[in-house]
Amino acid sequence: MDAHRQAYREEAYELLAELESSLLELEETPEDMELIGRVFRAMHTIKGSGAMFGFEDIATFTHEVETVFDLVRNGKMTVTRDLVNLTLRARDLIKGMLDASEGGDVVEGREAAAVIAGLKRLVPPPEIGDPLPAKQVTATDGEQAAGGAVTYRIRFRPVPEVTVNGTNPLLLLAELRQLGECRAVAQLANVPELEELNPESCHVYWDVILTTGRGIDAIKDVFIFIEDDCELKIDVIDDGGILDTDADYKKLGIILAERGDLTRQDMEAILAKQKRFGELLVEQGIVHPEKVESALVEQQHVKEVRKERQAQESASSIRVPAEKLDLLVNLVGELVTVQARLSQTATGRGDALLVSIAEEVERLTNELRDTALNIRMLPIGTTFSKFKRLVRDLSVELGKDIEMTTDGAETELDKTVIEKLNDPLVHLIRNSIDHGIEQPDRRLAAGKPRQGTVHLAAVHSGDSVLITITDDGAGLDREAIRAKGIERGIIPATAELSDKEIYNLIFAPGFSTARTVTSVSGRGVGMDVVKKAIDALRGTIDLTSERGKGTTITIKLPLTLAIIESLLVKIGDDCFVLPLSIVEECVELTREDVKNAHGRNLANVRDQIVPYVPLRERFMVKGEAPEIEQIVITQVGGGRVGFVVDHVIGEHQTVIKSLGKMYKDVKGLSGATILGDGSVALILDIPHLVREVELEQAVR
Repeated sequence: MDAHRQAYREEAYELLAELESSLLELEETPEDMELIGRVFRAMHTIKGSGAMFGFEDIATFTHEVETVFDLVRNGKMTVTRDLVNLTLRARDLIKGMLDASEGGDVVEGREAAAVIAGLKRLVPPPEIGDPLPAKQVTATDGEQAAGGAVTYRIRFRPVPEVTVNGTNPLLLLAELRQLGECRAVAQLANVPELEELNPESCHVYWDVILTTGRGIDAIKDVFIFIEDDCELKIDVIDDGGILDTDADYKKLGIILAERGDLTRQDMEAILAKQKRFGELLVEQGIVHPEKVESALVEQQHVKEVRKERQAQESASSIRVPAEKLDLLVNLVGELVTVQARLSQTATGRGDALLVSIAEEVERLTNELRDTALNIRMLPIGTTFSKFKRLVRDLSVELGKDIEMTTDGAETELDKTVIEKLNDPLVHLIRNSIDHGIEQPDRRLAAGKPRQGTVHLAAVHSGDSVLITITDDGAGLDREAIRAKGIERGIIPATAELSDKEIYNLIFAPGFSTARTVTSVSGRGVGMDVVKKAIDALRGTIDLTSERGKGTTITIKLPLTLAIIESLLVKIGDDCFVLPLSIVEECVELTREDVKNAHGRNLANVRDQIVPYVPLRERFMVKGEAPEIEQIVITQVGGGRVGFVVDHVIGEHQTVIKSLGKMYKDVKGLSGATILGDGSVALILDIPHLVREVELEQAVR
């Protein structure tokens, strides 16, 4: 059962995320019945599955919230801000109960009781003469608008594995009985002989006759969390209308035929002397033969189409644990390394057949690599939706009116990158809300709309993803940032810096221009932590701002952290790797160029001065440098920085390996990779190397 409980937890966390998103949308469009239905179904599924898998506290608490939304769904209550607030709080408590089941803090009973009490205060008193909830019905519901009781025929046939999956069908039947007058008949025809009976399988199915005024949606909701594991058929057999003078019901044969219990073969055996229905129609001249043929073709065609669609839908997706995907990517990484060794060996031997095999293996490996990495791709919208709640709660706390808009939620990114990106984005959005967007009265005085906007967008750019956080607030104060930089000794008072260089000062450790301390970080507080987190993802962060208009922060990230395209270089006998995404170009550095720089590490590249870091000197590699070295020019922090190496070997597909705990404090390296000949190449941490050099120069 532990495996089933874990599966429930995973499903419940997904449903809670969907519930939060639906509630935030519902707050903006409280009349949207589709959103109300989504909220109700999410809570109904959490409740029903929770009861089956032993989460009684969750089931009991969620039932209370579900009951209130059942009134909303049936038109007895309206959606208000108070209702949304309490339901969001209930969602947080349900999540807390789930966390507690895995060793988290226990949710206090008085918190749940307070939420339930608050919800009950919102429930209007029942109207006299209207015991049943009012409901907007359609013709497909088979109900009268007056709310009369309708009788349904239900065939519920669960799959044999239903009990193994942790579901008890008898509990579902008990829930049906709560909807109205109900009669259930167990069908035992499929129960095998005792010798063949599997006690863990369910061989029984049920025919149920139910009379209720709750509507067909209430019936479907009973089976909502098992709909993929059962065959469910619901038919209206009495719509509650005025009876005819002849109150006789359908004949037995018609009932069996409607249920599907009487096949065409059985009918032919019983009515052997009668001809087929179509043949009789043609013989008596009632319908032309071609019309009968056309109807039969239609019947067969629709059956085949529906069967094919059902097969496609049933196999559309499967749930796979993240650990298995990580293992798959690791194995693909090892395969990439072996493939590189195979290609190098084949080329070295000059065997045409071996080279041909190596090329085929390389093609297949590349396809397998791309497929494995794509499997781990998730739409970033799953992260975006979390921030709507953050913006909502913070704007209320700070007394501001702020709307969050998003774009590019379908943009896909590696799940590992998304997980590690969450905290930096939270920090940036909190700063935008706290110190970026002004109070409503100040915005109105500045000629702006009362409501501020935070816009979060994502878009693919080559092998990277660009994420932008834009606010229409006050923007950064250039002079205040410059003054604080001088005060802290980060820049000299005589320094002439561009706007970009000034704004980048906020990424210095502990840098802040905030005059007061609030519960939310001011713009700049902890921004060095954000930059370090982005650097750890091998990404870059850029910032632009216009005073009085707002600020835009752009984050550029690689699509995946497992396998990257890189540039392989050599210094002495050692190989190093630079991420290709930040490499701009490679130029030569001669002894004459070094002499003309008069001891400064500066290179003239097409009349532009580019500072460079001599890696041979920095890594204390022994031996003489070649007459002509290479400068690999990279884009770091909005500027260009070169790295001097002996030779540039070329592009390389790098499978990243961690250095291990023993080397966790080594500066300037982010990992290692294995080359085709079995040797190890170290991966350079370019942003960290640049920061180290800048700090050394500042000390001098």
